[in-house]
Amino acid sequence: MSIIKKVTCHVVSAPVERPFTSSRGWLYKTRGSCIVEIETQDGIVGWGECYGPAQVARAFIESQYAPRIVGRDAFDVEVIWEDLYNRIKDYGNKGMSISALSGIDIALWDIVGKSCGKPVHKLIGGAFRSEVTAYATGLYFIDMDRLIEEAVEEAQGYAAEGFTAIKMKIGLGSPKLDIERVAAVRRAIGEDVRLMVDANHCFTVPAAIRLGRELEQLNVEWFEEPISPEDVDGYIEVTRALDMAVAGGENEFTRWGFRDLVARKAMDIIQPDVCAAGGISECRKIAALATAHGVECVPHAWGSVIGLAATLHFLAALPDQPPSYRPVPPMLEFEQCENPFRDLLSVEPIVQRKGVVAIPTGAGLGIEIKRDVLDRYRVA
Repeated sequence: MSIIKKVTCHVVSAPVERPFTSSRGWLYKTRGSCIVEIETQDGIVGWGECYGPAQVARAFIESQYAPRIVGRDAFDVEVIWEDLYNRIKDYGNKGMSISALSGIDIALWDIVGKSCGKPVHKLIGGAFRSEVTAYATGLYFIDMDRLIEEAVEEAQGYAAEGFTAIKMKIGLGSPKLDIERVAAVRRAIGEDVRLMVDANHCFTVPAAIRLGRELEQLNVEWFEEPISPEDVDGYIEVTRALDMAVAGGENEFTRWGFRDLVARKAMDIIQPDVCAAGGISECRKIAALATAHGVECVPHAWGSVIGLAATLHFLAALPDQPPSYRPVPPMLEFEQCENPFRDLLSVEPIVQRKGVVAIPTGAGLGIEIKRDVLDRYRVA
C-alpha cells in the first residue's frame, strides 16, 4: 500500500513583466499558485495544483484536509474525496474549499500512476487520443492606447506559431469597440483560424444577446461567460437566443454545481477546471453528466504545468463529442500569458507544435518538478 506520509503546500508567486487585465478590471501583476505535494511512506511523491488564491487553498489543506489523509492509502482516491467533501460541505461545498480538494485529488492520481508505472489517463479509462488541438488564450488588455493594434499583433503571432484556434477577451465597456477589435482580429487571422471570445461575465442578458448577434456575423465559434455565473435563467435566455455556442462553468464546482447547468442546457459547452471543480475524479463525473445530456465539455485551464498536465490526461480520456465518422475532439485551453510555473516548473515543459499538444505518456502526470523553481518563487 502507498500510505500517505506527508502533505506539503508550496505557495509560489512571480512578477509579470507586462501586467494585463480583462473585463473584470483586475490587473494581473503576478502569477502564482498553491502547489500540493503528497509524499508516501515508500517515497513516492505526487503533485497537484489548486486554482484561485493560493494562501486560501493552503489554509484549507493544512487545517482541514491534510490531518485527515495522513496515514491513509493513496489508492483510495475516491474514498478520500468523499470523506473530505463531506467533512467541509456544511460550510464549503463550492469555491476555495473545492479548489483545495482538487489539488489533493490530482496529487493522489499522480501517486497512483507512479506506483503502477502508468500515465493517469490509462487509469481513468484509457486514451481516446494521443494528442489534442490547443487553442491559444490571450489577447487580454495591456496597452489601453493600442487595444486593437496589440490584439491584431498578438493574434497574428499565435497564427504564425501554428495555432489553429484563438480565444480573445472582450468587455471593454463599449460594445462598439469590442466589435471593432474582434473584427480586426478576424480580418488579420482569416477565416480558417477558429476564433472564440471570453467576456468574463461582464454583460447583462440583453447586452449579451445584442453583442452575440453581431459576433455571429464575424464567425465567432463560442461566446464564453457572457453573463454572471449565478444567473442560470439568464444563461438559458442567451443560449436560446444565439445560434453560436455559449460556454461557461469555469466558476462552478462539483457534479452538484453542474447538475442544473447541464440538465437545463443553460449553455452549449461546459468548462470545468480540473484544479477547481473537484480534481480529476470529479471532472470525470461532470463530463459524464454532460455527455448524458448532449452538452459539450471543454475544460478551462489556467495555471502551472501541473494543472496543464492534469487537464491533458482528463482530455485524453474524454470521448469525442459527439462520436461520429469524423468526430471533433475537445480542445485544450493553452493560455499564453507570461507564467514561469507553466514554462519553467517541469524538467520537460509542455509545448505546442503547430497548434497540437501531445498527451504525456510518463507515469502519473508524466512531468518531473524542478524543486529549485519552487524554492526561487516561494512565498513565506
